[in-house]
Amino acid sequence: MLSEKDIKELETLCKENRKNVIKMVHNAKSGHIGGALSATELLTVLYHKCMNVPTEWDKSENFDKRDRFILSKGHASAILYSVLSQKGFIQKEELMTFRKFGSKLQGHPSPVCRGVEVATGSLGQGLSMACGMAIGLRLDNDPANVFVLMGDGEMQEGSVWEALMQAPHRKLNKVIAIIDRNRLQIDGCTENVKSLDPLDAKLKAFNWNVIEINGHDIQQIYSAIEEAKKSPVPTAILANTIKGKGVSFMENNAGWHGKAPNDEEFERAMKELA
Repeated sequence: MLSEKDIKELETLCKENRKNVIKMVHNAKSGHIGGALSATELLTVLYHKCMNVPTEWDKSENFDKRDRFILSKGHASAILYSVLSQKGFIQKEELMTFRKFGSKLQGHPSPVCRGVEVATGSLGQGLSMACGMAIGLRLDNDPANVFVLMGDGEMQEGSVWEALMQAPHRKLNKVIAIIDRNRLQIDGCTENVKSLDPLDAKLKAFNWNVIEINGHDIQQIYSAIEEAKKSPVPTAILANTIKGKGVSFMENNAGWHGKAPNDEEFERAMKELA
């Protein structure tokens, strides 16, 4: 269990991350806000409390023992970069180079940026990558966990379901999939585009350990991840979230999937996050 002090510290970090996301996308005049804001607590808790992340991104002993993370919904890169800046992999002033020509902070993550394991952005690929990593780690007798953050919209991709079959078949219990279930994608509601429900039952039918949580509840996120680490089978954390969380006019609004705020909207958002 996290202490009240831990929770307050994480809440402060989450607020900083939300502000960074808004600033980065506004400054770049392009980017994906909605899915970055829905995943804010998920990544903040994961990186600050649950994942073994080396203090130096180099070929040291700690580097080799690190847990792996894959941002399968690569378009939500702004939140990953903000969290990486909190962990010291990116200078905070670098965040304002987001999506600029020549920047390491590309619109979709790439290993040119310290702290990024693999290039992502083509939806539906991250879980397959996680399975491959987990198999390789097992061959090396490496007990590292492989975390992958997926969007619910990308779960409409067939490749996801191949990977969902592969992980239990290969007994890849080190694979922990966190599903950002905000129920919105670029074309609208996921259930209107291609229904996923009952998602929990489908995942269980594929022999996954399923933990359903409120994806904005810091304690629930922490407890779910720690429980997943002990599972003898791969775990899917079904995190119910709100797209655009934290900014009232962005919340539950599919229009903010891939849109940058204008100056007036930026000021409104920053005032709400103050």
